[in-house]
Amino acid sequence: MADCVFCKIVAGQIPANVVHEDDATIAFMDIGAVNPGHVLVATKPHVENVMGLDDALAGAAFRTVARVARGVQAAFGPPGISVYQANGAPAGQTVFHFHVHVVPRWEHDGMAVHWPVKNPPREELAANAVRIRAALR
Repeated sequence: MADCVFCKIVAGQIPANVVHEDDATIAFMDIGAVNPGHVLVATKPHVENVMGLDDALAGAAFRTVARVARGVQAAFGPPGISVYQANGAPAGQTVFHFHVHVVPRWEHDGMAVHWPVKNPPREELAANAVRIRAALR
């Protein structure tokens, strides 16, 4: 897409500090890094979000995520790594090209994810599982 910043990085029109590249994916340093070693893994083809990935591209993306996470671990030695991916504005997606954040984490680094646990009853979980199984393609 002509106006997509990640498509421009893939095309070489915008500079990026690339740490890994293969036929399907590119991994580069995040200019808005939370911590040193924060890397973005993106698909080379323009796909808006995880729902647009076919099985082959999803596999390629997550192989690259795992490879980059191992590299970040070896290079920076953080006690933790967060892998974060958002789909749609309500989920926090700001660049509408599929990508995954690989973020080295340290205690008190200022990054927080608020997860309001609601503990639904087991019957509700069972009903939700039935709905999802019926919708799987």
